Amino acid sequence: MNQIAASPTLDVLFQRILARTPDALALIDPLNKQRITGQAPRSLTYAEADREISALAAHFAEAGLPSHSVIAVQLPNTVEFMLTVLAAHRAGLVVALLPQLWRQAELVASLNRTSARAIVTASKIDGVLHSDIAMNAAAEVFSIRHVCGFGGDLPEGMASLDVAMAGDATPTRHVIQDGRKAAIISFDMTADGFRAVPRPHFSVIAGGLAVSLESDVPQDATVMSAFAPSSFAGLAASMVTWLLSGGTLVLHHPFDGEVLEQQINAHRCDTLIAPAQLALRLDELDVAACLPSLRNVIGLWRAPEQVTSSAAWTARQASMTDVYLFGEAGLFGARRGEDGAPGAIKPGPHGAPRDSAGSTVAGEILLTPKGTLGLRGPMVTPAAYAPPPPPSDLLTAQPPRDYVDTEYAARIDRQSGAICITAPPSGIMTVGGYRFLAQDLQEWSKRLGQGALLTALPDRLSGHRLAGRAQDNARAREALAELGLNPLMVEAFRDRTAPA
Repeated sequence: MNQIAASPTLDVLFQRILARTPDALALIDPLNKQRITGQAPRSLTYAEADREISALAAHFAEAGLPSHSVIAVQLPNTVEFMLTVLAAHRAGLVVALLPQLWRQAELVASLNRTSARAIVTASKIDGVLHSDIAMNAAAEVFSIRHVCGFGGDLPEGMASLDVAMAGDATPTRHVIQDGRKAAIISFDMTADGFRAVPRPHFSVIAGGLAVSLESDVPQDATVMSAFAPSSFAGLAASMVTWLLSGGTLVLHHPFDGEVLEQQINAHRCDTLIAPAQLALRLDELDVAACLPSLRNVIGLWRAPEQVTSSAAWTARQASMTDVYLFGEAGLFGARRGEDGAPGAIKPGPHGAPRDSAGSTVAGEILLTPKGTLGLRGPMVTPAAYAPPPPPSDLLTAQPPRDYVDTEYAARIDRQSGAICITAPPSGIMTVGGYRFLAQDLQEWSKRLGQGALLTALPDRLSGHRLAGRAQDNARAREALAELGLNPLMVEAFRDRTAPA
């Protein structure tokens, strides 16, 4: 086993658990994985997962990927995602997280932005041939040297990771485990445009600590994750929470309510990580009767301005923790009290657990001079969000900021002293976990000819929903698909007069 570093990496966290309980269950696939990827669901102990991680790491090294190079990953919420991320880190690589709904246009932009050397995907996800999409995107990116995937019927030229994972190879490359090294790159949209946001291991772990300690996830927990891991928040809340607890991570590919309930009960999950709106819907049911093993619910809010107006949590058997997400900039959590109402968020350092004496400082919340919410702390990477330097003399240039402006409008409540988040960033549309510039929607609709319209309408659950209108909706869908746009834009032009 690699020498344990003072500042651990994600792989070091995994290896610590491996040394303690090698035969304990580590990862469990979604029950409906056969439908999602065409492969049978699997469950792995820590020892079994370690062997497959080593085999994948050896494959990446033998493929000629240099240390510190970027490997892009677009996979569903299955064990292969977790194994690939840990294997990449064991091989000394940096993982670029690609959302599943991204298609060729977004893939090419992100691969070029990060100078990625390889891309990992699945043959198909939910019936979509992601292997073909990845091959087409790789053909447009000069830096890509290796394309690989899981599943059958991979296109010619794509290496099979199932074959690589079945071997007993171990990586020969020596990698120094240092938490200060780059671990992941995620992608965000701000008023200044598309941004790649790199983070070292300690920053990713800090995000997971903020979630797991605030929600009081116990050691050896059985954690159900129903939140896509293809973002900083998704990875920190699922993978890091699992590694910090040293228990079992059960994966659910969003979303099938009946399957989710079956998984929670079959594996006796005590912790659920899910979109907050889904968690509150579960609360409308009889949680004690339907999900008797559940004790902790962690609800992630992609639209944090909606938290204070949300319904109270009523289930007494399980606690509820609200996790506020601000794109890829950062997050913080607040556990709900006995009354079930969202906790007050006050400016200043926030600890884990919150408001307890001697707590570990997870970050700092502040109000910027612009009247927006700012974040500071170990999980935040200000350099990735730094505004361009002004075209002026260097002697008059302002020092770099040590915080990130999330661009969410906020104010201080005079009576309670709490921060109230009042509005999302101006000019940015959020559809679930996907953020677009409003002006980009207008540009795409212009390509469809005169009379075409693509707009974002307010939506209580997802922030916004896309709606489109064209003289011929079917041709508009085909045109957008040919441009390589994701299904959110393509399906905005679906025929709403057709029977369901």
